[in-house]
Amino acid sequence: MDAIAFKDKLKRYGYKLTTQRRAVLDVLIQRPGEHLSTEEIYSYVKESFPEIGLATVYRTMQLFEEIGIVNRLNFDDGCSRFELYVDNEDHHHHHLICEKCNKVFEVENDLLEEIEKEIGEKYKFYVKNHKVTFYGHCQECNEH
Repeated sequence: MDAIAFKDKLKRYGYKLTTQRRAVLDVLIQRPGEHLSTEEIYSYVKESFPEIGLATVYRTMQLFEEIGIVNRLNFDDGCSRFELYVDNEDHHHHHLICEKCNKVFEVENDLLEEIEKEIGEKYKFYVKNHKVTFYGHCQECNEH
C-alpha cells in the first residue's frame, strides 16, 4: 500500500493522515517482510519522531488493523506482529519461525491449493483463507 492509497483509506473511514500515522506507515513501508511488533515499530518511529509516545503507536496499530491497513500476526511467542495488508493477495502467505533466534521468514507460494480443492470437493466447503506457520531452525542457527 502506497501513501496515496493509505490516505484514501483513512479518509474513507473518517480519519485524517496525521504526522504520527504517517511516521508509523513509513516504518512499515521501509521494512517489508520484517513482521514488527508494536514496540519495534515504536523504536523505529522514535528515531525520526522522538516526541511520539508508545501509546500513540499502539492506538495507531489498532486503527490500522481495524480498517485493513495491516494484518496482525501471532506466532505463539506472546507478541503480536504486523505486516502491511496486500489487497491483491487471495490468501495469506505462510511463515517460517526459527525457534532459536525468533526470525520470521515468509513463504511466498501457496502450498495448500490442492488440499483446499480436495476439501471443497469432499466436504462441499469453500475455503476462503488459511494460516500456516512452520517452526524449526533457520540456516544461520543450524550452522552454529
